Amino acid sequence: MDANLELIASNKSFGGWHKRYRHRSSATGTDMIFAIYLPPAAETGPVPVLYWLSGLTCTDENFMQKAGAQRMAAELGIAIVAPDTSPRGEGVPDDPEGAYDFGLGAGFYVNATQAPYNRHYHMYDYVTQELPALIEQHFPVTDKRSISGHSMGGHGALICALKNPGRYLSVSAFSPIVSPSDCPWGQKALGNYLGDNRDAWAEWDTCKLIPNAPERLPLLVDQGGEDGFLAEQLLTERLVEAAKAADHPATIRMQAGYDHSYFFIATFIEDHLRHHAAALDAA
Repeated sequence: MDANLELIASNKSFGGWHKRYRHRSSATGTDMIFAIYLPPAAETGPVPVLYWLSGLTCTDENFMQKAGAQRMAAELGIAIVAPDTSPRGEGVPDDPEGAYDFGLGAGFYVNATQAPYNRHYHMYDYVTQELPALIEQHFPVTDKRSISGHSMGGHGALICALKNPGRYLSVSAFSPIVSPSDCPWGQKALGNYLGDNRDAWAEWDTCKLIPNAPERLPLLVDQGGEDGFLAEQLLTERLVEAAKAADHPATIRMQAGYDHSYFFIATFIEDHLRHHAAALDAA
């Protein structure tokens, strides 16, 4: 194991292992923490990987502790990797007013171009390049990758897949921010990380990427019908319209009665894991 990788926690789960590591990231210029779940099958040979991107205020811990994904991941033979949602540490700039929706815990999976955020906030490079290379070098996994996420992380999963044809075999999202150019969370983040040029924002906006997507990777999206963020922040109907207009394959399910919480994610995580397993096994 690389001396750069520091094991900070290890717990057996459904015959496999959930582990947390700290390492120095060249993409962010900070120490980063990630979690990995290795199913029992990883003890006898390399397994494919699902990358999970979490939402605002989250760390690597939320999904691993609340989603209940380990049982099905163990059954399907899939590793799960969950990075943090932003760079952290001394000298990493936060929201000037300490708000939850920008800065620490809110990296938005973009590469910032505006000072002072452009020094550390390169989460896109981290999750699409640096972290997978690290995982594939040091753990018993293959280069078969899928990606998923929730809310801000759903936005991250969708843009990572749309911007990287051939890199992922499947993509899904729970309650994703699909049109960040047009919602308060997205406008604040993109404006501060990228500046005022909305043409630059379009490169990080799912609904604006879909029309010219070089790969028609099918989208699986679940959205809670009672999600308090649906009307103002998530704008799911715009994804429905964009996918239909571009004839992009998409299964977008409005789940009646469900909200934005991990109770919602835990309810449908098996569907998503089976969706990814089918693509990973077929490759």
